[in-house]
Amino acid sequence: MIRHTDLQNYLIRLFEQMGCPQAHAADVATLLVDAELRGIPSHGLMRVKDYYQMAKAGRINLRPQPQVVHQTPSTATVDGDNAFGPVSGLYAMRVAIDKARQSGTGWVAVRNSNHFGIAGHYAMMALEHDMIGIALTNANPLVCPTNSVSKYLGTNPIAVAIPTQEQPPFVADFATTPIARGKLALLGKKGERAPQGLLQDAEGRPTDDPDILMHGGGIMTLGGDVAHGGHKGFCITALVDIFSAVLGGANFGPFVPPQVAYLPLLDRQVGQGLGHFFGAMRIDAFRPAADFKASMDEWVATFRAAKSGAEQPPVQIPGDAERKNAERNRREGISIIPQVLADLNEVAAELGVESIDY
Repeated sequence: MIRHTDLQNYLIRLFEQMGCPQAHAADVATLLVDAELRGIPSHGLMRVKDYYQMAKAGRINLRPQPQVVHQTPSTATVDGDNAFGPVSGLYAMRVAIDKARQSGTGWVAVRNSNHFGIAGHYAMMALEHDMIGIALTNANPLVCPTNSVSKYLGTNPIAVAIPTQEQPPFVADFATTPIARGKLALLGKKGERAPQGLLQDAEGRPTDDPDILMHGGGIMTLGGDVAHGGHKGFCITALVDIFSAVLGGANFGPFVPPQVAYLPLLDRQVGQGLGHFFGAMRIDAFRPAADFKASMDEWVATFRAAKSGAEQPPVQIPGDAERKNAERNRREGISIIPQVLADLNEVAAELGVESIDY
């Protein structure tokens, strides 16, 4: 086990050694550690090697200057300057919050960015300002539209954080597909199979091979086939792609640049880099914040009281599981999967940094 503060400081050293300014190294470390704390290791330490290899291949700008390139009082487009995603993402979410503070709502599209970690972190930044936070991003094309074998979409997550008064905040953070690439990679590292109904091979046949993406297969949309609502899953994932990419001028769908160095860059681009979309909404732009938060408390309490099905656990409110994980991991420390630890130490050795004290 390792304390999250020690892990944060270690990662800052690693990313500074890669060539990042201290503030940017802290941004990246913050997102990776938060993923580990919240029990989402698919977006935590296992990304360090990918990020390092991207930087080593010259596909990340290690000293970027993200900036607003177009704006109105309540909207903006940010050019991430090909930064690590957490650097451009945190910059853009702060712009969204500042605009909401002035105008009631703030909406920011980002282009020319990269993988930004867990979407929930950005959405939750709005909570302390009595705002609803929203974060979307597109991702590597690994997902096949319903009835297709063409990998044209990413796992394209959505996160929404809503403040409450006494109850824990409502935090929905989820891929718009039945499984994310990072979780598949985690299954592969553990030698486990994927649940049925999530993946298909290159011919469109169902498979439980977590490494099928490396053999021409793809992830199915949420719901899978039309009979189970897969066409609706396609709609949701497509909407995230359009908001994250088309709106701000990033690459959409199959043109999103690979976020791993071992895949070559695409010959054709229809925009700049990978895209995100952020929103912040002041509660008091709609009704007094205290009244709203009291109503949210009642909403949460109502749904917690929903009767469970036979042999089913109690209803969980979005954010419950991640919050409990974070509380436990802050108290007990973070555990690291052996293969991920080996990758982390491999990166450290290449950078001339001592192995992590774990």
